[in-house]
Amino acid sequence: MHVTLAEELMLLSLDDESGVAKDGSSAGWAVAGGLLADLALAGRVALDEGRLSVTDHAPTGDPLLDERLERLAEWVGRKAPGKAKATDWLTKDHPTAVRATVQRLCERGLVVEERHRLLGLFPVRRYPEADGSVERELRGRLAAVIRHHRAPDVRTATLIALLHAARLHGLAFPDLPRARVELRFAEIAAGDWAGESVGQAIRNMRVAVAAITAVTVATAATAAVS
Repeated sequence: MHVTLAEELMLLSLDDESGVAKDGSSAGWAVAGGLLADLALAGRVALDEGRLSVTDHAPTGDPLLDERLERLAEWVGRKAPGKAKATDWLTKDHPTAVRATVQRLCERGLVVEERHRLLGLFPVRRYPEADGSVERELRGRLAAVIRHHRAPDVRTATLIALLHAARLHGLAFPDLPRARVELRFAEIAAGDWAGESVGQAIRNMRVAVAAITAVTVATAATAAVS
């Protein structure tokens, strides 16, 4: 089953049994970045110096990506030339992107939606695992690269770059020392594993996700001590 980078990131963030999202805020930025990264890999968008442009409006054939592409094209079209910033788009899109990604996982039968009431009052939704085959394959690919130092393909390298940018090392390898995982992630994220135009787009994406995540983490830390 072919799944998007956003779906892979979402699967990593959802607890298999409880369906609760781990590192939800940072994972949300990574999911939104994953959708943009997939569109870049498909040749539909380009990023240059943090600016977004739509280079091809043709559908990709994936409903999740095509919906994002349509929304992005409309948003970019309302901006003055050179004013469509990747960070602005991620800020605007990430809540909707997360909801759309989770819904797609439900449609595929990979997770199931459960509705509860917190304290008997507040409605909450959880998404425990229904079919673990895709996540097992995903974690196997990541393990081959990180544990056994095999060369990643472009998609796996892109996924790792997004995980690294959003500081989600523990989601992928909760049982390994963070320093070891972070070092290997950084090595892969800095590598020249894609063509020039796509590589530039992914590097821009990583910078945007990292910048937003840093602000989110800093804001949360300030709120915790105030």
